[in-house]
Amino acid sequence: MENTSVSEGKTAAIISHFWIIGLVIAFVMNMNKKNYFASFYIRQMIGLNIIQFLNGAIILKFFGSSASYIIGALAFILWIISLIGAFKGEEKEVPVVGEHFQNWFRGI
Repeated sequence: MENTSVSEGKTAAIISHFWIIGLVIAFVMNMNKKNYFASFYIRQMIGLNIIQFLNGAIILKFFGSSASYIIGALAFILWIISLIGAFKGEEKEVPVVGEHFQNWFRGI
């Protein structure tokens, strides 16, 4: 059984996974009544969106499409892991970078 905090923040946590627009919507939903579960996934998705942006802006330009494809595929796998955790109501950090995202964006 989910606790109240998780069930209240689950919708925003899931919405945050859908591109930048979903992230913005989840951020706005979470502004008035901060929910730790929603904030956890918002921080995680900010990090993954930054990775995707850097992949398109830097990796593709300087390292070519093969490197960009690999980074994009890895980011997609991390996104899937995160989305499944949000659906399950678990605070599941994505491997390797999840802990960093939580620390870097802890003010959110």
